[in-house]
Amino acid sequence: MGGRNVFGDEMELCSVDPVTGFYRDGQCTSGPRDFGGHTVCAVLTREFLEHQREHGNDLITPRPERAFPGLRPGDAWCVVAVRWRDAYEAGCAPPVRLRATNALALQVIPAAWLMEHAVDAPDDLTSLLGPADQADGPTTPD
Repeated sequence: MGGRNVFGDEMELCSVDPVTGFYRDGQCTSGPRDFGGHTVCAVLTREFLEHQREHGNDLITPRPERAFPGLRPGDAWCVVAVRWRDAYEAGCAPPVRLRATNALALQVIPAAWLMEHAVDAPDDLTSLLGPADQADGPTTPD
């Protein structure tokens, strides 16, 4: 399937161990059946996993009938953009692999928020910024 990442380049794999993606292809691809928009490649943290469980999205418990292995801190996983945004607003957003994050995530999450949590950001983030963001200058993650 493939798709474009937030830089407009071909998307990198998010994870094949465990195999992630709505289509279980290792990528944060999305399509008409993916109503949630599993477009953000996140490196999961305990805090994020607990936040999700508290909000009715248990990512920890294995569900073999759905080919879901259950997740642990450190796993990379394609998460729903709205759920990542909610976690950001709650102060517990996990790190993001931008090169494996689908450009569709930018419809839900401001680029600056993703850049704050990027673990694979290039030195020049100008390509990710929209015109409004560029007026303030690029932000680089710590």
